[in-house]
Amino acid sequence: MAAPKLVPLLLLLTIITTTKNVLGQGGTASWCVARSDASSDALQTALDYACGAGGDCLPLQPDGLCFLPNTIQAHASYAFNSYYQRRTRAPGSCDFAATATIATSDPSYGSCVYPSSASAAGGPNTPTTTPPMNNPNVPTSTTTTPIFGGGNTGGLTPGMSTPFPDSSRAHSEATATWFLALCSSLIIFIIS
Repeated sequence: MAAPKLVPLLLLLTIITTTKNVLGQGGTASWCVARSDASSDALQTALDYACGAGGDCLPLQPDGLCFLPNTIQAHASYAFNSYYQRRTRAPGSCDFAATATIATSDPSYGSCVYPSSASAAGGPNTPTTTPPMNNPNVPTSTTTTPIFGGGNTGGLTPGMSTPFPDSSRAHSEATATWFLALCSSLIIFIIS
C-alpha cells in the first residue's frame, strides 16, 4: 500500500486527469464534421467562412489529398475540422451556424487525414487577411432598431435572442472547476 502521505497526492492526480478528460483537453481526440442534415447552401456558406477564417483548405483543391469525394459534405467536414483544431478545440469553434457537430471517431479516409490536434493542423492560426465573408454564426440584421435598444424598446432590446447558439460546454467546465477546487480543499484538510 502507498505511504499515507502519497494517498492524497494520488487522489489529486486522479481528479486532475479525470477533469481534463471531461473537459476534452485530455487524451480523447475529437473532430468537427458537417452535420448530415445541413443544407448544401448552409454548408457552402460555412465552408467559405472556415476557409477564409484560418482553416487549411489546400487539401480540398483539385490536386489535394482530400479533394475526392468532391462533395460539399466532405469538403465542409475537412474545413470545419481544420478550423476547429487550429482553434485548439475551443468551445463554440465547431458550430458554423448549427451545420457542424463533434465526432469522436476519426473521419479520415484513404490518404485524406483529418488532423486531431492544433499541432497536426498547423498550430493555432490567426488569419492574416480579413475573411471574405461574414461569420455564418451571426445572422445578418434586416432591422434598423439599435442593438442596445432605443425608442420605446427598453434597455438591451428585450425579447431579442442571442445571435450565437450556445454549443459550448461552459456549464460542465464550471462544474468541473468547482469540483476540482472542492476536492483539492478536502485533500489539504486531510493532509493537515
